[in-house]
Amino acid sequence: MLVLFETAAGYAIFKVLDESKLQQVDSLYKEFETPEKANKILKLKHFEKFQDTTEALAAATALVEGKLGKSLKKVLKKVVAKEAHEQLAISDAKLGGVIKEKLDLSCVHSPAVAELMRCIRSQMEALISGLPPREISAMSLGLAHSLSRYKLKFSPDKVDTMIVQAISLLDDLDKELNNYNMRCREWYGWHFPELGKVVTDNLAYCKTVRKVGDRTNVATTDLSEILPEEIEAEVKLAAEISMGTEVSEQDIGNIRHLCDQVIEISEYRAQLYDYLKNRMMAIAPNLTVMVGELVGARLISHAGSLLNLAKHPASTVQILGAEKALFRALKTRKDTPKYGLIYHASLVGQTTAKNKGKISRMLAAKTALAIRYDALGEDTNAEMGAENRAKLEARLRQLEDRGIRRISGTGKAMAKADKYQHKSEVKIYDPSGDSTIPSTSKKRKFEEVEGEKSEQDPVPVTKFKKPKKEPVAEEQEAETAAESRRRKRMNEELA
Repeated sequence: MLVLFETAAGYAIFKVLDESKLQQVDSLYKEFETPEKANKILKLKHFEKFQDTTEALAAATALVEGKLGKSLKKVLKKVVAKEAHEQLAISDAKLGGVIKEKLDLSCVHSPAVAELMRCIRSQMEALISGLPPREISAMSLGLAHSLSRYKLKFSPDKVDTMIVQAISLLDDLDKELNNYNMRCREWYGWHFPELGKVVTDNLAYCKTVRKVGDRTNVATTDLSEILPEEIEAEVKLAAEISMGTEVSEQDIGNIRHLCDQVIEISEYRAQLYDYLKNRMMAIAPNLTVMVGELVGARLISHAGSLLNLAKHPASTVQILGAEKALFRALKTRKDTPKYGLIYHASLVGQTTAKNKGKISRMLAAKTALAIRYDALGEDTNAEMGAENRAKLEARLRQLEDRGIRRISGTGKAMAKADKYQHKSEVKIYDPSGDSTIPSTSKKRKFEEVEGEKSEQDPVPVTKFKKPKKEPVAEEQEAETAAESRRRKRMNEELA
């Protein structure tokens, strides 16, 4: 029997000298306690060493996937095919089926073979001659790193650190641009204050200031490339009647330099946004389809990485970014927030105020699935994200049309609409208000009304009840009767 043993340094083919020992599986380890004993059971027939780590990785990958690699096929043809009558003991049954199919060699895989492989591994240094332990250790470490990278399918396009840095820089650029624009408007406003009211766009304002300089040059300057025709006419009209102060050429030069900075930063921001958009579509396409590239990048940045974000449940994704409000609500026992960073997603933004909580909860649930698919899935398409977004949009329309459609368990039952009745708001003309002369006198009218009331309301008959005797009077009468009886008794005794 031959034994195929795979190592990080190469393939080893052993010849089993005493096959009877393999029958005693429970006590087989005793035969490999020392190198001398091991050499009595096995003998190294051939060792095929790998040339470099790349070849080792290719061989290991083929073994993991249950395929027959080129180097292994070469070894088996060179060594084992010569002794085709011998059985080949292997550690993987799937690989044995491939070898049997391709090379027509009889392969064996059993508990005894598995135990034999463990025993060979314990005495590998003694059984494989000419291979120092240090070299085996270095090859094992290199192969482990390479195999780990291969299993993770490491790709530079999947590095989400670039997204975290890009969105942070984008936010910083927005803050700086706001500060620069405010400073530019305030500075140039001393010279030409009317321009700030006419030109509202910051970039167009800076381009106009850089091209015009002193407001006296507005009449002779062509601003058609920067401003629309009607706004350009307003600017030229305002420059003629401007109430701004005069400034020196040095001041205008510094203001123009500031405008140059604003324009350069704006152009770089647009370029950075395009880079972030492309990177998000490469790394997290489903997340980008669900919430947009800016919100998706902020979620990844807040969690630290795409993998960390994938570990969060949907309830955490929903309120990610609103931690302060959450803990304040828990502390004061108020209502917890319904949304965090996800509030800026387009689906939540286009919803009415009463449905924002529902939509943000549903969006967070679908977004959590999209994040996990992007982080852990092998595909890079955005079909799942597009499908889930379509479902959410349909659900949103359903909620918005709640007055027409009754939301039931299936969401398909239509409400019973009442028959439409047109109610006219046209008032009928009352001609009684034309005459100002009363038809009857007020006194006469009052008497008639009183008479009608007396006829309609009969006078109720009241029954007089006998007044009840007061308890004090009853006591006096009882005492009087008792006194008269006592006197009568005394008179009878005297008689």
